[in-house]
Amino acid sequence: MGTTVTCPTLRYNPAVVAEAFASLSHLYPGRIFLGIGSGEALNEQAATGAWPKWRERWDRLIEAIDIIRALWAGQPVSHRGRYYTVDAKLYDPPPRPIPLLAAANGKKSMGLAGRHADGLITDPETWMKHKPEWEAGARAAGKDPSAMPVLVEQFVAVGDRVWAKDAAELWRFIPKAFKAYYNIADPAEIQRRAEHELPLEKITKPWTVSSEPKVHIKKIEDLWDSGASIVNIHSGEPNQRRVLEFYAANVNPRIRRAA
Repeated sequence: MGTTVTCPTLRYNPAVVAEAFASLSHLYPGRIFLGIGSGEALNEQAATGAWPKWRERWDRLIEAIDIIRALWAGQPVSHRGRYYTVDAKLYDPPPRPIPLLAAANGKKSMGLAGRHADGLITDPETWMKHKPEWEAGARAAGKDPSAMPVLVEQFVAVGDRVWAKDAAELWRFIPKAFKAYYNIADPAEIQRRAEHELPLEKITKPWTVSSEPKVHIKKIEDLWDSGASIVNIHSGEPNQRRVLEFYAANVNPRIRRAA
């Protein structure tokens, strides 16, 4: 269980995030990961009034990662950084290391995620296009990228393209969510622009859309073959039970397990 993702830099202090996930790790040993990202104006600016430039947001995220890891180690932390001051100790640190995955949706952020995080959260297009930057960042930090978890989020619809349009109406902003709309704090403005700029066909084009189990199975296995280790199935359909039952009965039992 984990977040995909939370932002530990503006609304939430990194020390608070570290404490929360340490507690979760005691409730669910070995089942927790922390997914973090540099945030969206929709959440951060709306709650704090602050929305720094991209470089500062990533510098904040890198400093937050250092604080979280230091607190998880269980020793007293006296941190005087560029953005945060923390004097604290977790008296119940995680009993085992919690994987810390960073979200990335562009060339520069993929390299930074590889360098500073334990793993990656991204979308299929970014993964296929910028995988070398992720690997280079990991190797620059002395890590083996093939041993690091990579979570790729794949949108699906169980049915035809007409059926998928209902789901696309709910997720109309997705194609530009992390390319342009992340800088907009007003959700009404995001919706207005998405309706004007993004036809439904563009939204559903990269999705797995079919009522045939083999189509869904092939997409998952192709992502595994590309190096992804976790495929997060995201269905925007109103009837979530229908999708869950389809995967439970027709996809999961027939899928080739990743090595």
